[in-house]
Amino acid sequence: MYETPEDMTALQRLLDDSYAGAGCHLRRIAGRGRRLEAAEVVAELDGIKIMALATAGASGDPRVGPVDGHFYRGRFHFGSSPDSVRVRHIGARPAVSATVFDAQWSQITVHGRAVRVSPTDEPALEQYLIELHGRALWDGWLKEVVWVRIEPETMFAFRNSATGNCS
Repeated sequence: MYETPEDMTALQRLLDDSYAGAGCHLRRIAGRGRRLEAAEVVAELDGIKIMALATAGASGDPRVGPVDGHFYRGRFHFGSSPDSVRVRHIGARPAVSATVFDAQWSQITVHGRAVRVSPTDEPALEQYLIELHGRALWDGWLKEVVWVRIEPETMFAFRNSATGNCS
């Protein structure tokens, strides 16, 4: 866990505020017995998780594709090739949505804005990525990808273990 106490407080606030603004349908699906708290989200997202990332094309058309998701300091990060369509989309329209899910058992969805980051300018982030991928990959092609952090506006996290209600 790399989250600071401040990161955990901010993540919990984001989850609570997102849930409070959700409609009845989503609150029924992610009801009290199913919602994940900040500490559970961090535990669920340990390591590298395949994340379905949605970007918007030039006419606003949605495009979804898998990326390696990295949850660090309470934020999703991912990398992509500098010449990828998703990097072009993000450069022009930074609004994104992403979901990490485990079949029908758990789901963590974030909606927010993509911000390019440079791990070499953030030594702790760079070290985290090296720990996950290994020095050889990092010193090879991984160092050359475009790295992105999702600044969340809303986040919903739940586990399918109990019947939800609309409270």
